[in-house]
Amino acid sequence: MTLTRQPDPRRWKALAVSLTAGFMGLLDVSIVNVALPSIQRGIGGDAGTAQWVVSGYALTFGLVLVSGGRLGDALGRRRMFLIALAAFVAMSAFAGAAPTGEVLVVARLLQGCAAGMLTPQNSGLIQDLFQGAERGRAFGLFGSVVGISTAVGPVLGGLILAVFGEEHGWRWVFFVNVPIGALAFVLALRLLPPARGRPARLRSEIDFLGVLLLGLAVLCVLLPLVESEQDGPRRLWWLFPVAAALGFAFVRWERRVVRHDRPPLMDVRLFTETPGYTPGAAIGAVYFCGFAGIWLVFAMFFQQGLGYTPLQSGLAVTPFAVGAAVSAAVAGRLVARWGRRLTVAGLFLVALGLGVVALLAWLAPGRDLGLVVALPLLVAGIGGGMVISPNTTLTLESVPMRMAGVAGGALQTGQRIGTAIGTAVLASVFRAVLPASDNDFPAALALSLLCAVGFVVVALALAIAELRTRRARGSNDQLLSATTAAPYE
Repeated sequence: MTLTRQPDPRRWKALAVSLTAGFMGLLDVSIVNVALPSIQRGIGGDAGTAQWVVSGYALTFGLVLVSGGRLGDALGRRRMFLIALAAFVAMSAFAGAAPTGEVLVVARLLQGCAAGMLTPQNSGLIQDLFQGAERGRAFGLFGSVVGISTAVGPVLGGLILAVFGEEHGWRWVFFVNVPIGALAFVLALRLLPPARGRPARLRSEIDFLGVLLLGLAVLCVLLPLVESEQDGPRRLWWLFPVAAALGFAFVRWERRVVRHDRPPLMDVRLFTETPGYTPGAAIGAVYFCGFAGIWLVFAMFFQQGLGYTPLQSGLAVTPFAVGAAVSAAVAGRLVARWGRRLTVAGLFLVALGLGVVALLAWLAPGRDLGLVVALPLLVAGIGGGMVISPNTTLTLESVPMRMAGVAGGALQTGQRIGTAIGTAVLASVFRAVLPASDNDFPAALALSLLCAVGFVVVALALAIAELRTRRARGSNDQLLSATTAAPYE
């Protein structure tokens, strides 16, 4: 007789709390972009220091995602969620109170570590708390948070600067996390379910050599990319082959750990034996190359090229955020029926919308361009909401619950690397076109967006291939039941 586990009656409230905390962590990836000029005026520092305020957070965020997911799997998601949230709130306060640029960079590095530990607990909690169609809806909301937090960052950053002023407004970009995070912590204590059974021992469950190898590999990939404004890829190109060697060593080590029946950091069979995980992770990483890179380009174009204020710059891209918010919530409910077809349709709409924006920037430049591109940005946003939410659900649907945290962490790591690549490539194209075209900002924007469209088209090709694979194995795009286990569970 098979016993069906009864769902937690407070699961939706618990999800709301965890997603609120996750939203803060992901929001801080992009919200600081519009505040950089204010930071430089407020505490000084050169352009390199200001860039590390953004890049340092992204670097440490991506560095600890898989390790954070594994700690949640081993020690309990509630415990890791509370520890990471408390650290994130404390580091947000530290960043807001920073007296110098160097101190602010240190605070951002630590804040990124806390956010990287916090984020994978969201996907793990969804795997624990929800089953069947409800899990698709929950992942739909999670996907909404991932997409909207990136798109809405410039808007909220500009609004905070407008309310608190240019001189000290940047501090409130960080301080705003403190009361929200403190409330989320109190609610999480009440609502998040405790771990079943006894928590594992850290020494016996955590593969420390695996953590070191993977961490160094991710560092070698991200460091040249986040240093792109300081000519990082040219100076630090040698780190890429080092990353490949470390990645190879990590895979060999993890296979050895599995052969000796010890808990790996990340079982590589997650990629080889879990249906849909590898193509889904690849789609997410490539899409983020195009999606996440456009926000810095838009900020530079509207503020430097058209003279918009940070708030006006943020409002100009609000249609994307609105479209993504609505469509992601709807797509989460439809993914069980439409499956990978939602992702294909969404990627097509993103490519179409951004392509039209590029064309309008080229043909109809002017100060009112923010209004002119509102409709195509809305179309792109609707498509974006149909990508992240369903892709997250489809990628994680067959992952065993004991690996839910590390699987979510690995998925997010790919997205962080995609974000770093896209931001470096698109910003480099934008800056390269300006002097070559006598500071023709519309041309710089158009060519940068065409690069973004290129990334999205590659993701579209991967999604179409994955759709055909699903049909070939007779899945009919239906989600597997919540009790389905991967072959290695």
